[in-house]
Amino acid sequence: MEAQESNGTTVEEAMPLEAILKRLDEVVLQLEKGDLALEESLRVFEEGVRLTRAGQRRLDAAEKRVDQLVTGEGGETVLQPMSRG
Repeated sequence: MEAQESNGTTVEEAMPLEAILKRLDEVVLQLEKGDLALEESLRVFEEGVRLTRAGQRRLDAAEKRVDQLVTGEGGETVLQPMSRG
């Protein structure tokens, strides 16, 4: 079950992206060690999945903002997709 704050958002969604990435690194290191009990491994893995999803949502939102803020040649704001590659 996901931990939620009083405003209904998950703890992971409230974290800054940098904190999400740092905690995700810690989760990966814990799981790579392989010295956790099965239940603890599952708990840590589930946290990693929540962190990954929250981070991806944060990146998707940032990409959308960049797309919307690109200015056209005539000074008007135009929607231009970011190149992926």
